[in-house]
Amino acid sequence: MKNDLLSRIQSRAARIGIIGQGYVGLPLALLFHEAGFEVTGFDVDPRKVKALGKGESFIKHIGAERVAAAVKSGRYKATTDFDGLRDCDAIAICVPTPLGKHREPDNSYIHATGREIAKRLRKGQLVILESTTYPGTTDDELRPILEASGLRCGPDFFLAFSPEREDPGRKDFDTRTTAKIVGGVDAASTELAVALYQTGVAKVVPVSSARVAESAKLLENVFRSVNIALVNELKTVFDRMDIDIWEVIEAAKTKPFGFMPFYPGPGLGGHCIPLDPFYLSWKAAEHGQWARFVELAGEINTSMPRWVVGKIAEALNDDAKPVRGSKVLVLGLAYKANIDDDRESPSYEIIEHLQEAGAKVDYCDPIFPVARKGRKVDLELSSVPCTAETFATYDALLVATAHELFKDASLFRDAKVVIDTRNLLAPLFPAGGGPRVVKA
Repeated sequence: MKNDLLSRIQSRAARIGIIGQGYVGLPLALLFHEAGFEVTGFDVDPRKVKALGKGESFIKHIGAERVAAAVKSGRYKATTDFDGLRDCDAIAICVPTPLGKHREPDNSYIHATGREIAKRLRKGQLVILESTTYPGTTDDELRPILEASGLRCGPDFFLAFSPEREDPGRKDFDTRTTAKIVGGVDAASTELAVALYQTGVAKVVPVSSARVAESAKLLENVFRSVNIALVNELKTVFDRMDIDIWEVIEAAKTKPFGFMPFYPGPGLGGHCIPLDPFYLSWKAAEHGQWARFVELAGEINTSMPRWVVGKIAEALNDDAKPVRGSKVLVLGLAYKANIDDDRESPSYEIIEHLQEAGAKVDYCDPIFPVARKGRKVDLELSSVPCTAETFATYDALLVATAHELFKDASLFRDAKVVIDTRNLLAPLFPAGGGPRVVKA
């Protein structure tokens, strides 16, 4: 059975199913299609499936031409009908793993997807989990759900974990050129998953178990979370000392060894870095260990939106204006520059805090003409025009995202005060003469 599936993978005769056609699943589906496979993308959102069926891309950095070419070839289709899983030889799970309201891990999407697969699981299939989660999820949670079908992992089907490593908007690495870590629940599962990814990824790195693969992804993102927390905390310390953290970082990074620059901001965004530390600390507690360092980093980063709101209040106060009734414009909904990804963006929390304080808040982000309704928030706002005339009508501007389109000095010529969390204005006015800027 293993050899038959391996042969089908190597000959590109295997049919691939990707559950979830978002920022992780769609690039993966296109990768396997371009490697020569027949691919089906499964999603519960009929609007997304309809758009993909027309060859449209709803993700900015994934060109519509790639989607259109895949659809036109006849080897890629999107569907809401999960019965098609029966026809797939390999199935990848790319669904969200958010936090609950108490910042506890929420694996309900993985569990629900596992149950959908189990209803249709047949002998000889390979299932791979890509969703970021804590160690043990693949072995202890997904495997029993799949085995409720009556089939057994090993003799009947194969199971592995391979963490997604997508970084939307990145130019130097993509799905194909970013190394892929693979860990199966047994040797056969690892071998098959490695063979599958090797058809489309430049480098595949097998590890000894699914737990190691799960842990590697957490380490990658906890590393970033801890270092970003460090500079965010130093930002608040140096602010009291009237020292510019951005200038400090520029000076420190001239050292050619032993230092890696990380940059402060208004809080963390994206699907991984804001969430993963809490996944690890929660799982550590189950084993009687306390990831205090990891938890502290998460606490510092999640406190940044409120700190930024405090800086806005101080800036308005210096102009003899209260927050209540003041007009504040937030520049950027995306969690990082030049992408159409607003997952976990700190801009939403900042807007909510300002509204709670009585401010009249708008946002400007042409990438998001209308603010998306998310699991947590529904702003019911639309982007205002990105013009100097519009900016001049607000009591304060907040630079939350360093989009290239904001790097135009003329936009700020009549601004009253700019609270800058991204150091965007300093290069625009190197000799001074611009608006009053408060770094946050």
